[in-house]
Amino acid sequence: MKARKLILLTLTFTLLCGSVAYADTVTQKWRVLVNKKWEEGSDGVIVDNKAYISSQVVSDKLQAIVIKDDSDKKISVFKPNVHMLTSSGSDIFAEVKQSKTAKFNTFIQVDSLKTEISALKLTIANPYGEETLIEQRKSGDSDFPDGKNDFWITMKDISYNFDSVGIYTLRFSVKPAGETSFQVVSEKTIASKS
Repeated sequence: MKARKLILLTLTFTLLCGSVAYADTVTQKWRVLVNKKWEEGSDGVIVDNKAYISSQVVSDKLQAIVIKDDSDKKISVFKPNVHMLTSSGSDIFAEVKQSKTAKFNTFIQVDSLKTEISALKLTIANPYGEETLIEQRKSGDSDFPDGKNDFWITMKDISYNFDSVGIYTLRFSVKPAGETSFQVVSEKTIASKS
Protein backbone atom coordinates (compact mmCIF):
# COMPACT_ATOMS: atom_id res chain seq x y z
CA MET A 1 0.00 0.00 0.00
CA LYS A 2 2.84 2.37 0.88
CA ALA A 3 4.59 1.56 -2.41
CA ARG A 4 1.46 2.53 -4.40
CA LYS A 5 1.16 5.85 -2.56
CA LEU A 6 4.84 6.53 -3.15
CA ILE A 7 4.56 5.74 -6.87
CA LEU A 8 1.38 7.84 -7.18
CA LEU A 9 2.98 10.76 -5.32
CA THR A 10 6.15 10.55 -7.47
CA LEU A 11 4.08 10.45 -10.66
CA THR A 12 2.01 13.48 -9.52
CA PHE A 13 5.11 15.56 -8.75
CA THR A 14 6.70 14.57 -12.07
CA LEU A 15 3.63 15.69 -14.03
CA LEU A 16 3.32 18.90 -12.03
CA CYS A 17 6.98 19.87 -12.47
CA GLY A 18 6.87 18.97 -16.18
CA SER A 19 3.80 21.18 -16.68
CA VAL A 20 5.48 24.13 -14.96
CA ALA A 21 8.65 23.68 -17.02
CA TYR A 22 6.61 23.49 -20.24
CA ALA A 23 4.59 26.61 -19.34
CA ASP A 24 7.82 28.47 -18.59
CA THR A 25 9.20 27.66 -22.06
CA VAL A 26 5.96 28.71 -23.82
CA THR A 27 5.52 31.99 -21.85
CA GLN A 28 8.65 33.96 -20.99
CA LYS A 29 8.78 37.27 -19.14
CA TRP A 30 11.06 39.91 -20.69
CA ARG A 31 12.10 43.42 -19.65
CA VAL A 32 10.90 46.16 -22.00
CA LEU A 33 13.30 49.08 -22.42
CA VAL A 34 12.15 52.29 -24.10
CA ASN A 35 15.02 54.59 -25.11
CA LYS A 36 17.38 52.31 -23.12
CA LYS A 37 15.38 52.85 -19.92
CA TRP A 38 13.46 50.21 -17.98
CA GLU A 39 10.88 51.02 -15.37
CA GLU A 40 9.20 48.83 -12.79
CA GLY A 41 6.00 47.27 -14.13
CA SER A 42 6.89 47.60 -17.80
CA ASP A 43 7.70 43.94 -18.41
CA GLY A 44 6.62 42.17 -21.58
CA VAL A 45 5.80 38.57 -22.31
CA ILE A 46 6.92 36.31 -25.14
CA VAL A 47 4.30 33.73 -26.13
CA ASP A 48 5.00 31.43 -29.08
CA ASN A 49 7.81 33.77 -30.23
CA LYS A 50 5.49 36.82 -30.25
CA ALA A 51 6.15 39.82 -27.97
CA TYR A 52 3.32 41.36 -25.95
CA ILE A 53 3.62 44.57 -23.93
CA SER A 54 1.02 46.35 -21.84
CA SER A 55 -1.11 49.08 -23.36
CA GLN A 56 0.03 51.31 -20.47
CA VAL A 57 3.64 51.07 -21.72
CA VAL A 58 2.45 52.05 -25.21
CA SER A 59 0.48 54.99 -23.83
CA ASP A 60 3.05 56.29 -21.34
CA LYS A 61 6.37 55.60 -23.01
CA LEU A 62 5.50 55.92 -26.68
CA GLN A 63 3.10 58.84 -26.10
CA ALA A 64 0.21 57.24 -27.93
CA ILE A 65 -3.49 57.45 -27.18
CA VAL A 66 -4.80 54.06 -26.03
CA ILE A 67 -8.55 53.53 -25.78
CA LYS A 68 -9.94 50.33 -24.29
CA ASP A 69 -13.45 49.32 -25.40
CA ASP A 70 -14.81 46.67 -23.03
CA SER A 71 -18.05 46.13 -24.97
CA ASP A 72 -16.27 45.25 -28.24
CA LYS A 73 -13.25 43.70 -26.49
CA LYS A 74 -10.78 45.84 -28.44
CA ILE A 75 -7.95 48.24 -27.77
CA SER A 76 -7.38 51.12 -30.21
CA VAL A 77 -4.01 52.86 -30.43
CA PHE A 78 -3.66 56.30 -32.01
CA LYS A 79 -0.29 58.02 -32.45
CA PRO A 80 -0.69 61.60 -33.66
CA ASN A 81 2.27 63.49 -35.05
CA VAL A 82 2.91 66.36 -32.58
CA HIS A 83 5.59 69.08 -32.66
CA MET A 84 6.15 71.76 -30.02
CA LEU A 85 8.14 74.96 -30.28
CA THR A 86 8.86 77.41 -27.45
CA SER A 87 9.42 81.08 -28.23
CA SER A 88 10.05 84.26 -26.32
CA GLY A 89 9.13 87.14 -28.60
CA SER A 90 10.72 86.25 -31.92
CA ASP A 91 13.39 84.03 -30.31
CA ILE A 92 12.96 80.26 -30.38
CA PHE A 93 14.67 78.61 -27.43
CA ALA A 94 15.28 75.29 -25.66
CA GLU A 95 17.79 76.50 -23.07
CA VAL A 96 17.64 79.17 -20.34
CA LYS A 97 19.87 80.50 -17.57
CA GLN A 98 19.14 79.26 -14.06
CA SER A 99 17.06 81.64 -11.90
CA LYS A 100 15.82 83.46 -14.99
CA THR A 101 12.11 84.17 -15.30
CA ALA A 102 11.22 83.70 -18.93
CA LYS A 103 8.05 84.91 -20.60
CA PHE A 104 7.25 82.50 -23.41
CA ASN A 105 4.55 80.68 -25.31
CA THR A 106 4.37 77.25 -26.88
CA PHE A 107 3.31 76.62 -30.45
CA ILE A 108 1.88 73.14 -31.01
CA GLN A 109 1.31 71.47 -34.38
CA VAL A 110 -0.80 68.31 -34.45
CA ASP A 111 -1.52 66.19 -37.48
CA SER A 112 -2.83 62.67 -38.09
CA LEU A 113 -5.04 62.73 -34.97
CA LYS A 114 -7.45 59.91 -35.88
CA THR A 115 -9.73 60.09 -32.82
CA GLU A 116 -11.97 62.74 -31.28
CA ILE A 117 -10.70 64.59 -28.21
CA SER A 118 -12.70 66.44 -25.58
CA ALA A 119 -9.90 68.41 -23.90
CA LEU A 120 -6.22 69.29 -24.17
CA LYS A 121 -3.68 70.74 -21.79
CA LEU A 122 -0.07 71.86 -21.55
CA THR A 123 1.96 71.47 -18.35
CA ILE A 124 5.56 72.06 -17.33
CA ALA A 125 7.45 69.88 -14.84
CA ASN A 126 10.55 71.07 -13.02
CA PRO A 127 13.63 68.81 -12.60
CA TYR A 128 12.05 67.35 -9.42
CA GLY A 129 8.88 66.26 -11.22
CA GLU A 130 6.58 68.95 -9.77
CA GLU A 131 4.10 69.80 -12.50
CA THR A 132 2.42 73.16 -13.18
CA LEU A 133 -0.57 73.63 -15.48
CA ILE A 134 0.10 76.21 -18.19
CA GLU A 135 -3.22 76.06 -20.02
CA GLN A 136 -6.19 73.76 -20.53
CA ARG A 137 -8.91 73.91 -23.18
CA LYS A 138 -12.05 71.83 -23.57
CA SER A 139 -14.56 71.04 -26.27
CA GLY A 140 -16.93 73.94 -26.73
CA ASP A 141 -14.30 76.62 -26.00
CA SER A 142 -13.98 79.11 -28.86
CA ASP A 143 -10.30 78.24 -29.36
CA PHE A 144 -10.70 74.44 -29.17
CA PRO A 145 -9.99 72.46 -32.39
CA ASP A 146 -13.28 70.48 -32.36
CA GLY A 147 -13.44 67.66 -34.93
CA LYS A 148 -10.08 68.42 -36.54
CA ASN A 149 -7.44 65.80 -37.39
CA ASP A 150 -4.83 68.47 -38.12
CA PHE A 151 -4.48 71.74 -36.19
CA TRP A 152 -2.04 74.36 -34.97
CA ILE A 153 -2.49 76.15 -31.68
CA THR A 154 -0.48 78.68 -29.71
CA MET A 155 -0.84 78.38 -25.97
CA LYS A 156 -1.03 81.53 -23.87
CA ASP A 157 2.07 83.46 -22.83
CA ILE A 158 3.34 82.59 -19.37
CA SER A 159 6.09 83.83 -17.10
CA TYR A 160 7.95 80.94 -15.53
CA ASN A 161 10.94 80.97 -13.18
CA PHE A 162 13.56 78.36 -14.07
CA ASP A 163 14.98 78.44 -10.54
CA SER A 164 16.85 75.11 -10.58
CA VAL A 165 19.55 73.71 -12.83
CA GLY A 166 18.27 70.74 -14.80
CA ILE A 167 15.74 69.62 -17.36
CA TYR A 168 12.22 71.05 -17.42
CA THR A 169 9.63 69.07 -19.38
CA LEU A 170 6.68 70.50 -21.28
CA ARG A 171 3.92 67.89 -21.68
CA PHE A 172 1.07 68.18 -24.16
CA SER A 173 -1.84 65.92 -23.21
CA VAL A 174 -5.23 65.19 -24.71
CA LYS A 175 -8.36 63.61 -23.29
CA PRO A 176 -10.02 61.25 -25.79
CA ALA A 177 -13.78 61.77 -26.18
CA GLY A 178 -15.65 59.58 -23.71
CA GLU A 179 -12.57 59.01 -21.53
CA THR A 180 -11.94 60.45 -18.07
CA SER A 181 -8.17 60.92 -18.05
CA PHE A 182 -5.58 62.80 -20.06
CA GLN A 183 -2.89 60.97 -22.04
CA VAL A 184 0.49 62.57 -22.88
CA VAL A 185 1.08 62.71 -26.64
CA SER A 186 4.21 64.86 -26.77
CA GLU A 187 7.05 66.14 -24.58
CA LYS A 188 9.63 68.86 -25.10
CA THR A 189 12.51 69.65 -22.80
CA ILE A 190 14.03 72.99 -21.79
CA ALA A 191 17.46 72.90 -20.17
CA SER A 192 18.21 75.31 -17.33
CA LYS A 193 21.95 75.89 -16.95
CA SER A 194 24.02 77.91 -14.49
